[in-house]
Amino acid sequence: MGIAFSGRFILASASPRRIELLKLMGIDFSVVPSGVDETFQGRETPREHVLRLSEEKALAVSRRHPDAWVLGADTIVIVAGEVLGKPESIPEAKEMLEKLSGREHEVFTGFSIVRQDTGIRVRNVVASSVLFREISGDEMSWYAGLEEPYDKAGAYAVQGMGAFFIREIRGSYTNVMGLPLCEVIDALKGVAAIRFSGGDHGCRR
Repeated sequence: MGIAFSGRFILASASPRRIELLKLMGIDFSVVPSGVDETFQGRETPREHVLRLSEEKALAVSRRHPDAWVLGADTIVIVAGEVLGKPESIPEAKEMLEKLSGREHEVFTGFSIVRQDTGIRVRNVVASSVLFREISGDEMSWYAGLEEPYDKAGAYAVQGMGAFFIREIRGSYTNVMGLPLCEVIDALKGVAAIRFSGGDHGCRR
């Protein structure tokens, strides 16, 4: 009972947020980081970038595990046309928060599902808009001094203490975390990778 896969399922990412989201679904999966270079190529748009990287990650892992369903994903934060990556220092985290303060930004996640032995390949990009309230200087200093901002694009965690910066989200909440669960599950069902079965919990009438 629950969610069953027609074969093994591998997440081609070591992202704690993506792992957390899949565990919340009760999905049985393995984690195999792809090691793919995540730098931009040429003049690709944000959508092109996350779509390409998600596919490259999934393909890199699926070549080693051709009989498994492999999910690759990539997420970026864009504000006023600028890509915000993961900060590496307190000054860099504060600079990103200053750029986000009182403004709306976009979060793009590309995901790809690949199964090498069947030739199945599915790709999609999901976008969400996030509006921050004005962040005061003392709040920026406090948050930049935490561990939380330093492995997140845009220097904040929507599911963590950074949530109180957020005034509004338009679109998928889980997409802002790093994996749009609604669209991913729909895609997995569309290629018959998963099936759902119910159980009897003693609540029948």
